Amino acid sequence: MSIDIPAIYQFDEHTDGRITGYAAYARLIDGISEALHDRYGVKYELYASDDPNIEYWDLLEEDIRSGSPELEHVARVFDRLEERTIQYDDDGPTPEYGVHLSMRNNVFAYPKWGIALARVPFFRENGVYNEDYVFAIGDQELQSFLAGVRGRERKQNMKRVTVFTDTSRGLSRQAEPITRAITREDVILKAEIKRDIFRSLDQFFEADRTFYQTYNIPYKRGILLYGHPGNGKTTLVKSIASSVPGPAAYWQITEYTTSESVKEVFEAATRLAPMVLVIEDIDSMPQEVRSFFLNTLDGATSKEGIFLIGTTNYPEKIDPGLMNRAGRFDRAYEISLPDEALRLAYLKLRNFLVFAGEAGTQKAAALTDGFSLAQLGELYVSAALEWHEHGKADIELIIKDMRGELDKSRKQDWLKNTAEGRVGFF
Repeated sequence: MSIDIPAIYQFDEHTDGRITGYAAYARLIDGISEALHDRYGVKYELYASDDPNIEYWDLLEEDIRSGSPELEHVARVFDRLEERTIQYDDDGPTPEYGVHLSMRNNVFAYPKWGIALARVPFFRENGVYNEDYVFAIGDQELQSFLAGVRGRERKQNMKRVTVFTDTSRGLSRQAEPITRAITREDVILKAEIKRDIFRSLDQFFEADRTFYQTYNIPYKRGILLYGHPGNGKTTLVKSIASSVPGPAAYWQITEYTTSESVKEVFEAATRLAPMVLVIEDIDSMPQEVRSFFLNTLDGATSKEGIFLIGTTNYPEKIDPGLMNRAGRFDRAYEISLPDEALRLAYLKLRNFLVFAGEAGTQKAAALTDGFSLAQLGELYVSAALEWHEHGKADIELIIKDMRGELDKSRKQDWLKNTAEGRVGFF
């Protein structure tokens, strides 16, 4: 606890109202402090936080929803504002409503840690705003709590993917549960590329980091996946998130990406390390941000413990600076159109044999030269629809129709109705 130094301005009945707005703030803080003291018999001090990655609020929300026994509801702030919140949960097999205490307008405490959190509403002319406050009985208790938060966050993130998206209003951050595990067997990829990528990942997540220590290699890695869309880059990324013993985060680059969001994402990633950070559409990085991004990759500690995966459908747009220096992206892998063997493996993985049998599935693999994995997926859906409706499926006819549309798409040769002078799309 710090030495008790007197304040320049002290709030009491004599100074009430001298500084606009301070009286309401002081009364709220005093009220929260008194409620905590009455409940636990010790004094809780107010702390400020300039850390943008305030994970403890996410964990508080989780503890409120789950009814954690470590969390206690201490008080309600305003009597006319909400105490409870209606929650709509669509993550499970059946969407449902639930009711739980609100984060806003309530004071919560973790008495085991000597910590309390309050999201307090403040009333302004143009609306109600929330401000977050952290209370603790001392510095040591707060530091112990934050260390525990780091461990809890890492454990929780093993079950979900943190999704960052740059928007016009700043960086959006969402935790998406891994609802269906994508295994390594689900990845249809050239054997040597698949083996190389997963070997690097397994070495990276070795508990004792033997490989990196033995050969004095910096504990960070970067790979770039490039190629036309629909050929398995996303499936590969999902399988990585499901199979590595560490958290995974996904960052969608947009026109709104800024140097501030670059900094925030890498700070969040470092806190979860060792972890995997996937940067989608890296070629979309705005020109004015690229220099800052490259400098961040070159930082001495900014990538420590981070396995970085960049993806792009347009490798020709990639900044050459990403590839011409060690420590940025160490390897680049082309995820190309599948050959016949891979097409056959994909169709068998999807159980295409139900519609075509062994011989028909092999023939379908041979006839679909130039198809992406996504188009093979559409072939499966089309065959399933026909099978469901008629009890049989003309696979060759489906492939012929799909190839006709595929060829028109490649040539940009869409339907032209010369009789009516219109141009349209099928």
